[in-house]
Amino acid sequence: MSEQEQAGIETSERAGSIDTAPPTRGARLLYAVCRFIAVGISRMLFPGPVVGRENLPSSGAYVIAPLHRSHLDFLIVARISRRRLRYLAKAEVWRYARLGRFIERLGALPVHREGTDRESFNRSLAVLLGGEPLMIFPEGTRGHGPLVGELREGAAYLALRAGVPLVPVGLAGTERSISPRFHLPRPSKVRIVIGPAVTRPAGSVGNRVPRALVRSITAELADAIQSATLDARALLSITTGSGLASAASMPAVSDHNDEPSPKNES
Repeated sequence: MSEQEQAGIETSERAGSIDTAPPTRGARLLYAVCRFIAVGISRMLFPGPVVGRENLPSSGAYVIAPLHRSHLDFLIVARISRRRLRYLAKAEVWRYARLGRFIERLGALPVHREGTDRESFNRSLAVLLGGEPLMIFPEGTRGHGPLVGELREGAAYLALRAGVPLVPVGLAGTERSISPRFHLPRPSKVRIVIGPAVTRPAGSVGNRVPRALVRSITAELADAIQSATLDARALLSITTGSGLASAASMPAVSDHNDEPSPKNES
């Protein structure tokens, strides 16, 4: 990226004064309308249940950590909750000021993918401390196949700093949701599995986060995403809820018809 392009993005970000405060009533309404439309379309194109909603905190902040296999993963993961989910989007989008401002109102936060983006980290931390859920793909980029790639440590470090749980999400079928030839949505069945939350060990409190703890939580998160992904793939390959791939027992399957309303929308 040229220095001129970089300056243009930074100017657009400043002009938009990235909002990390809890959503206003208008912002919640806008998100609800857009989510209703987008998630409704995704359910028609990519049908499939959500499993394990009881593992999702009903209120407060948490970090959602899904497997990443498709450009559409964030849209499919949005099914898991009616709450506004904050998420990271590449900063280049903010070159188009109106588009950047619009997706920002829908929960997006800009991130510069080259190197360490301290400003993006501070915004993400502010969002979590404000009580909102934040979606981060810990692999950092789209991968291929059923095996979870090496995780970056940012998601674990952020969750530890904010003192919030990490919620692993396994996906199956999303890799086929985009045509590799035409790069257009391709109807396919998907499965979404929410695994048990990964939390900070009891007694480890404070803002200082040891590197060893970050590595340990990152490894635990990788195992949790892998387990949820294997369960999602097993559900995709069978017509009943038996014969799951992981050792963990599988909670009841739910779909949009029995999705619980959140206790706290703020």
